[in-house]
Order: sequence, then structure tokens, then C-alpha cells
Amino acid sequence: MKQHALRHFIVATLIATCTAAIGVRAQQGSLSAADKQRRWDTENELQSIAVVERKVMMPMPDGVRLATDIYRPKNATGKVPAIWVRTPYNFNFWDVHNGVPADMTAVLTAVKKGYAYVVQNERGHFFSEGNYDILGSKTDGYNTVDWLTRQPWSNGRIGTTGCSSTAEYQMGVAALGHPGYAAMNVQGFGAGVGRVGPYYEQGNWYRGGAVQMLFIAWLYGEQNQVRPMFPPGTPREDLIRASKSFDLAQHLPPVDWSKALWHLPVQDIIKHVDGPRGIFETAMPVETGGRMIQRAPNYPAWYRGGLYHDDMKLNVPGLWFMSWYDVSIGPNLALYNHVRRTASPEVASQQWAVIAPVAHCAYNRATADTIVGERSMGDARLDYNEIVYGFFDRFLKGERSTRLDSMPRVTYYTMGMNKWQTSDVWPPAGAQPATFYLSSAGKASSLAGDGALTAAAPDADRPDAFTYDPMNPVLSYGGNVCCTGTAVEAGAFDQRRMEAREDILVYTSEPFKEGTEVSGPITPTLYVSSDAKDTDFTVKVLDVYPDGRAFNLDESIQRMRYREGYDKPLAWMEAGKVFKVTLQPL
Repeated sequence: MKQHALRHFIVATLIATCTAAIGVRAQQGSLSAADKQRRWDTENELQSIAVVERKVMMPMPDGVRLATDIYRPKNATGKVPAIWVRTPYNFNFWDVHNGVPADMTAVLTAVKKGYAYVVQNERGHFFSEGNYDILGSKTDGYNTVDWLTRQPWSNGRIGTTGCSSTAEYQMGVAALGHPGYAAMNVQGFGAGVGRVGPYYEQGNWYRGGAVQMLFIAWLYGEQNQVRPMFPPGTPREDLIRASKSFDLAQHLPPVDWSKALWHLPVQDIIKHVDGPRGIFETAMPVETGGRMIQRAPNYPAWYRGGLYHDDMKLNVPGLWFMSWYDVSIGPNLALYNHVRRTASPEVASQQWAVIAPVAHCAYNRATADTIVGERSMGDARLDYNEIVYGFFDRFLKGERSTRLDSMPRVTYYTMGMNKWQTSDVWPPAGAQPATFYLSSAGKASSLAGDGALTAAAPDADRPDAFTYDPMNPVLSYGGNVCCTGTAVEAGAFDQRRMEAREDILVYTSEPFKEGTEVSGPITPTLYVSSDAKDTDFTVKVLDVYPDGRAFNLDESIQRMRYREGYDKPLAWMEAGKVFKVTLQPL
């Protein structure tokens, strides 16, 4: 059997173009008659088994009211636990475009399993009052948990679930320590992670000190400080009636972000597409997201909002869903391990992780032949719903869960082998560290060069050199990104077209003689010299097939000014000198 090889390639960049985003979700399309009928059937069944309370305006201590829908079992014999979902997105119960109820399948499932299901908009979004704060309000989360535990139908145990923006708030709220917060299921949660270990991504804003472009376009669609608002104290029945006529969803002019993100200077990109410019306006207070584009990765304002940082205690049982081709997989795994190290012994033992081979929030879209980008991952399906409800049954109802009892602490998918594996720790028990070296005869530029990746250190150093043009940067092609639309698609893609460039250094190992599993962090160290005062270096790791296809596994980037630490003085480069730089782990 022909074996694969491992390949690294390296490129220097001056401006960060790691990710680009569309940021505007497509308007909901027209439903077929059959789909409309299914919506009605689900709604009718829900009404028959649940107490339905929509547009409950939950009061916060500052007087702001948050729009909340509550669904709970109608014939419950006692008090019930609640599963709470908070989101900046449109969860209106009525599909205004199609004139039918929204899809209530997830709600119906929860109610059938004996849970109250609570959906709430963040402040400043849709029917919720107040102004939106991109950094989030941890106190809103704490106060919501407190309000829910005091309801006459509540058993006092609250769990949370959700992916992406419906996950990012959970860790920050958990760190506040409300005794009623009993379980959290976070999925694709990188936007809620500020600083953890060597990672200072500050909620996906940075990677290795370089700005990730995805947030710029995302904010074009989500930062909406100016919007229609109902008068304070509008009766709930009027809000319900109004929500059947309009849902306050914005329909922004389409933007081709694959072009818009080339605009310079970067701080004027949103202004250039006539979007809301709050985060870039110097007059906007930092407490509500202002001056974000001008911040450094360790700027104090990052620590004033709802992001979770590793100096916070987190003592809530957790079920963590991650994916190899999602943004922030490195920080997410680092946070999972951090909680297992720092939580109380009991809670540390109550943390489970699932690492899937899919893109952002695509867990339940895996099939018998899961394709991520251009690469087949095989049958990557997993019984996620059974796992989630087994987790909630234990920690919200106090019931035994056979599924959870039989589940090791880490369930991970090994690509190439295309199978699920388990371990009680990450990296997997038994994993052995290995070191590979970059070597060449001084001509490693492009795939046609002589770069080699070897297990033995080279006898002599031969430097490789290339010329980088900041106006012709090497763009990301696939990878662990999210929210990129057609600008940059997440996943594994054949990188040979990128490797043809002369401004990329390529180092390839000999074919492995037998199957070799690579599981765990990869930490690249480079020795570099540049005539630029500052630049970014990136490293990408590829799996090379016997037929020559080379699929990306992961990549890392480091802005050189921060190479000595984000809490250290800026370290500029000097021409003619060689500098050691260790990139954040892949």
C-alpha cells in the first residue's frame, strides 16, 4: 500500500488575509407546500403538549427587557429543568417570508424529553431592548439564570446549548458562578475565548497577533446600533401580534467581500461598504466595542467584556463540541484542557470533548461520506443528540445516562484513518512527541524546489530566501475558518496550486513506510531574517497523498512584533539579523 507524506510550507506576509467573510446571511427562501405543512404539524403538536409563552420580556436590573420565548411541558408532574439558548440572531417564532411558523423541531424535542426550552435574544437585537455590545454582557447571562431558577415551574437547574454565537457567552457566564447554572454544551465556541495559554485570539479577532478578517465582515451584518424600536413597556400581546407582520430582520445590500476586504487601510473597510462603523470609530467608548480595530492583542479593553480568559474559574460540567476545520480549534482545545486542570476535582472529571472533522457548526450535517472542502472524511456521523440529552439528563435531572457513562472524556475523529477514536486525555494517551527539521540546498521555493522535512537534524544550515510582495499576498485556501461564504471556504483543499508560487517555501518528507497517526498540538519554530521591520510568517501542514494531492491539515501565523509575547514590548526586526520565532501551536 502506498503511504502518505507530510509537508510543511512557509510564507511571509505583511497584511493579514487569513480569513475573509460574507457576514450577511441569505434571506430565507420559499418553502415547498410539504415543508410548510411540516412546519404547521410541528407547531400544532408543540401547542398540544407545551405551555407556550412567547415574547416574555425578561427584566434586567438596569430596566432593559430581553425578548424571551419559553416552552415547557404542559402535563409535567413536578418542576422541570430548563435548557436556555441566547442568540444575536433572529429566532422569531413566525416565518414572515413564508407566512407559516418557524421550524420548532428542536423545541419540540426538548419539551418531549421533559425540559423547558428557553430562547432569548441578546440585548440590542430584534425585539430585545438596549444597545448591542459586541463583547457581550456577562451580567445579562447571570441575571437570566437567576430569573429562570426563580420561576415556579423551575427545578432550579439551568443548562445551556448552542453553536457559534449561541455558545460564545456560555463560558463567561459560567465563570460568574451562579449555583443554578448546572451544565453547558458549547459548540464551535471560539468567539467566546479571549486569552488561554499561548493563544491571544480575543474572540477570533486575532490569530498569532494578525487580524482575522472574518469579524470585519461579520460585524457589517450584526452591529446594528440604529434599528426600529418599540416604545418602552409595549404590551406583550402587541409584540406577539407585531412579530407576525415583521421580524425586525435587516436585509443589507449584498457585499462581495472577496473584493471588499482588499480595501486599504483596513480600518476603513466597513466605511468603504457603507456599513455601521461603531467598532472603528474612535469616538465610540471602548466599553461598547469602540476602537477595536486599533487594539493590540493584550489591550485592556479585551478584558472588560464577556470573553472568557484563563484567569477566570469555571466550575460547571461541560460538553465541548469542536471541529478540525472550525476557526479557533487550537484555543478551544487549550481551554478544554485548562478547565480540566483548574476546576475543582469533581467538575474537572465532568468535562467531555468531541472533535469532529467538519466545518463550523456542521456536526449534524455529517453523512456516510462526509466531504469537507475537497476531501472525503468517510462516515463521520455521531449520535450528537443522544450525547447532549444524556449529558443534560445527568446534570439537570439527576438521572443516570448510559450514553455518558460509556463515553471516554475525549472522542476525536482521525482524518485519513477516517474513524472515531477515544481517549481520557488530550493529546491521546500514548502519543509520543516527534521533531521534524526543515532542510534544503538553499532552493526550497515552490513545490519544484529541494526542500525536505526530515526526522534528523541537517548537517549544515543552508538558508532559503524568497521575495514577498504585500500587494500579492498568499491567501488562505481552505483551512480552519468560519463565516467566510464564498470568499474562503473551510475545509481540506488540494494545495498544489498554492505551492506553485515562488514566494512559498515547501518542505516534504519521504513517504511514511507505515500508517502514522498525528494527534496533538504541532509547535513550529523558525529562524528568520527579513529586511522588513515587521511581517507575518505562516506555517501550513499538509497530508500528501500518493497521487500528489496535498490536503491542508492546519496552519499557524505569527506577527513578528509580538514574537516575544503579547504582554512584552514590541520587538521590531532589524535587517541582517536572525530571529527565532515560535508560532502558536497548530
